[in-house]
Amino acid sequence: DMAYDTLIVEIEDYVSLIRLNRPDAMNALNSALMRELAAAVTAAEANDKVRCIVITGSERAFAAGADVREMAEKSFIDVYFDDLFGPEAAVIAKARKPIIAAVAGYCLGGGVALATCCDIRIGAADSVYGIPAARLGIGYSADFIKLLAD
Repeated sequence: DMAYDTLIVEIEDYVSLIRLNRPDAMNALNSALMRELAAAVTAAEANDKVRCIVITGSERAFAAGADVREMAEKSFIDVYFDDLFGPEAAVIAKARKPIIAAVAGYCLGGGVALATCCDIRIGAADSVYGIPAARLGIGYSADFIKLLAD
């Protein structure tokens, strides 16, 4: 098993449970987490003992969007041409084994996008969904929207 800095991964009863683990940032998505998430999904895909993948967060937050601290230095052009999180999202969206997003607490912005990449979404009664970027007039890249539509 691989050691992760931003995830906790457990395999039990044919299920790979991938828990986002950035408690200080309400599981905000950054490059390190997305790289590790893509690696964990890829490992689960290759593991014959895994039949299903569950991605979850904490009781307080599934994922409170993209980590704005990481993005603050980048312009829109940088984010667009770097295809921020695009390759990692593609790994999740194109996985052949079913992926379930188990959502509790806040699921905002990039968290909604991540849940949308999964095949099934199950929300706790207290789950809260939103796209805060809409208030700022910020959209998602056309590539990301196309990926979600595929």
